[in-house]
Amino acid sequence: MFKIKDRFLLGVVAGLAGNTIKMAIDEISIKKKISQRSFRETAAGVWVSNRKEALNIKGQILGGLLDFGMGMLGGIASVSLLSKTGRDHIITKGITSGIAMGSLITFVLGTLPINQIRPKDAASNLSYMVSHAAYGLVTTTVAAKLGHPSLFDTKPQNNYLAPTELTSEQKKLHNTPEPKYHKTQKLERA
Repeated sequence: MFKIKDRFLLGVVAGLAGNTIKMAIDEISIKKKISQRSFRETAAGVWVSNRKEALNIKGQILGGLLDFGMGMLGGIASVSLLSKTGRDHIITKGITSGIAMGSLITFVLGTLPINQIRPKDAASNLSYMVSHAAYGLVTTTVAAKLGHPSLFDTKPQNNYLAPTELTSEQKKLHNTPEPKYHKTQKLERA
């Protein structure tokens, strides 16, 4: 299977995939009258002064571009997170990063004094959080599955101490049993 070797490109692809799912959940939430405002409408409110402007086609395109741009930035951040912490526990890392990013974006967009188009009800904001949790889950899963293993096998932050065990990526690549150690604390494959 084709694997992406560039962290930036991988983040963009993963962010676009995650944002597409987030937007689908947002549309369902709007159609079922759970949420009062779409992400595009809320994002457009940063640049336009009234709801009518945010709802017209130009406002929707503007809001969509901002939303997908933020989604791509979140994808790049997710790849960075997985590069530093590994590809294990994808579900936990994905949901947590999605909710954290969604909370931050919703908070920032909602507190901007120029944004008069923001949801103030609990149902809309809960819908946003569910959508962002799905975004994070899809983004980290796509990044973990499409990313080349070399992106996730980073050197330890502390290189004063020798590693005591193989990383999960080393175990997958080498498919070796647990390492044996010499007095010098260097890894040796069995």
